[in-house]
Amino acid sequence: MADLDIAGDIAELRSTFFDIKSVLDAERLQADIARLSEAAGAPDLWDDPDAAQKVTSELSHAQADLKRITETESRIDDLEVLVEMANEEGDEATQTEAKKELKSLQKLVSELEVRTLLDGEFDELPAVVTIRAGAGGVDASDFAEMLLRMYLRYAEQHGMPVAVHETSYAEEAGIKSASFEIDAPYAFGNLSVEAGTHRLVRMSPFGAAGKRQTSFAAVEVVPMFEQVDEIEVPENDIRVDVFRSSGPGGQSVNTTDSAVRITHIPTGVVVSMQNEKSQIQNRAAAMRVLQSRLMLLKREEEAARKKDLAGNISASWGDQMRSYVLAPYQMVKDLRTLHEVNNPSAVFDGDLDGFIAAGIRWRKREQQESDD
Repeated sequence: MADLDIAGDIAELRSTFFDIKSVLDAERLQADIARLSEAAGAPDLWDDPDAAQKVTSELSHAQADLKRITETESRIDDLEVLVEMANEEGDEATQTEAKKELKSLQKLVSELEVRTLLDGEFDELPAVVTIRAGAGGVDASDFAEMLLRMYLRYAEQHGMPVAVHETSYAEEAGIKSASFEIDAPYAFGNLSVEAGTHRLVRMSPFGAAGKRQTSFAAVEVVPMFEQVDEIEVPENDIRVDVFRSSGPGGQSVNTTDSAVRITHIPTGVVVSMQNEKSQIQNRAAAMRVLQSRLMLLKREEEAARKKDLAGNISASWGDQMRSYVLAPYQMVKDLRTLHEVNNPSAVFDGDLDGFIAAGIRWRKREQQESDD
């Protein structure tokens, strides 16, 4: 039986991993873990629950990052040994196992490589995602709820804590809008490539039989800033409405009017919050989200002015960026990266890694071309 010759593949894998390891900086991770472990062991840690959660979350993610690096390096070493054993023994089963492990490692290293591309100013921050139904009537509101479930499933599969801020249910089916926070490192960097207009094509379960329906939903992703002191919001610039939270079919969720909606009058930005127990807590949480959105809006306006001076203005919001086709064929395709899969069910169940990785690579290329 012929020897298994994948030495070149392993050498390329090891070279790529070496570059990734340098960027991710294992020594820095070890220092961060030591610092955070000391902080987590402080006897008064839980005197401030919010600060304690931040410390334990950062520690957990740093430990996970270091573990991925060390385990990947160990697996590459083991793969070389496995190939050597397979060739010495002429064992077809071991060769098959080595090929399978090579593919698995190539996928893992590719995912780690994408992480090194998340070097934007806000990429490390948690994210607030807002989904709004667009054109398409009841199909659009149903589609918006499908996207909400998709992103919540994605977060769940990756161990990302989620807090749903507000959900506005449509009368017949689905939702008018929903907003939720993913409190995990690099949540914004990953999910920011999901921002834009999503399109669904299917045989409508709500309309006449035999007719395809096209509907749209908008996804907005903003970073959640830890401190937004530089954004001051005068009381005269906001309108605060208090209302009773409602569920599907208009059923009341809370027994008191604790939900809060804040409208920033100068910009028209609206933030609603209903997941906290009291009106005061909902208002505080809504103000934090509002300040984060105004911070991002300020940065976007500054960037737009710079582009205007350079004579290169490109408006991306509202551009259709992904199509989910359920009839007459099955396909989900990103129109920017051209990444596509033929299993929409898996995508709607949270399998977004391929799309997000392709989106991050595409964004990096666009940035590099713009800089050139």
